[in-house]
Parts: sequence; structure tokens; C-alpha cells
Amino acid sequence: MRVAILEDDPVQAHFAMDTLAGAGHVCHEFAKGDDLVRALRRQTFDLMLLDWQVSGASGEEVLRWARQSFVDHLPVIFITARGREDDVTSILNAGADDYIIKPISPGVLLARVTSLLRRTYKTNPGAPREIFGDFEFDIPLAQVLRKGIPLILTQREFNLALLLFQNLGRPLSRAHILELVWKQASDIPSRTMDTHISQVRSKLGLRPENGYRLAPIYGHGYRLEQIVMSEPVP
Repeated sequence: MRVAILEDDPVQAHFAMDTLAGAGHVCHEFAKGDDLVRALRRQTFDLMLLDWQVSGASGEEVLRWARQSFVDHLPVIFITARGREDDVTSILNAGADDYIIKPISPGVLLARVTSLLRRTYKTNPGAPREIFGDFEFDIPLAQVLRKGIPLILTQREFNLALLLFQNLGRPLSRAHILELVWKQASDIPSRTMDTHISQVRSKLGLRPENGYRLAPIYGHGYRLEQIVMSEPVP
């Protein structure tokens, strides 16, 4: 998962980054709330960890901006030294999903993050297979089956298709796709990603007549949508 961490204490930021990166997550550190808001305007993240008192926009202001700006629910965990009951209740009422009072151990942090991600995205990271309608993803074999028939995909096409189905209906920024599929933050030629998207669309038959639409979002990225097919009128 792609995680944004708002924390202006370098020690605490590195602690969170090291803990989550060790579990395979891709982390981005922000010391100022304003910088995180700018990133959120251009990119997508799967989770935010927010400290309260930081430079620029506070963690609470970032939370309220996200809840007002996004249709999709972006999971948020507050990690802060403020532990008064009214602080906890105000942040939870503002839309945070969890609230952790510092200090916290690596094991507890990872457990809370994993639990929230599992609830939000309905995924099981350890599962060998994931099924989405007619499509079955055999993760150890990097194999996709449609209605039981194997499809021939490269490893990167498999990873891209799985990411899109895991985020069905959700816009994904190019940066998000780059990091989780290409394993790099720097940009690649647009035609490279576009070509892989085209191949996935073609090989899996992701077209409106088959109940799916895989479309670009101008200046942002891509979204895979499932289309509800209306029954023919008798």
C-alpha cells in the first residue's frame, strides 16, 4: 500500500517509515501539512498517518480538507502525543479512523495499520488467490483466469491488472501506479504505462460490453470501473 506520513519529528518519521516499509508498504514523508495537501491534489494514497501539531496546516486541518475534498474514504490514523479525551473524541468525530497515543511499538503500529487497511479495502494480504467476478488472480503463479480460462500476461501486466481490480472504481494516480507496479517513483515515458494499460484492457477484455471500463483520467491516472449491465427489454 502507498502511505503518506505527516510528521515533523525526524526520529518519529523514520520510525514510522522503517516500520511500514519493512512490511512492504511504500511510504512518503511530509513535515508540513501544506506539502501533504499539495501532494493529495495530484496523487493518490491508500492511507495517511497524521501527527497533530506540524508546520503549516495541522494534522486536523489536513484531515478535514481530505474529508471535504474526496468522495472515496481515505483511511486516516492519528499518531500524536495529545491524549486527552476531548482531543481523541474531536479527531474521531472529524473523521479519523483510529487514534494512537505516542509512544507506540513497531508491532502495535503495524497491527493497527494492517487492521485498518484490511477493513477499508477488504483484502487479505496473505491470500494466494483473489476473485473479482469472472476473474481469478492466482498470486503465487502470477496467473489470471477468466471464467476458468487462463490468460497470458507478463508479470508487470499481472501486477497492473491486480492493482486495478483491488481498487475497482477508485482513481489511481500515475505516481501510485508507478511505485506499486514499476517499483519506482521517477516518471517513465507516458506511452510505456499507456501501452501496458492497453494490453491489460485487451487481454482481459475490459470493455463496456463485457461490464468494465478502463479509462484514463486526464492529468491524473486511470480508473477501472464495473458497469452494471441493464437487462434487455422483452
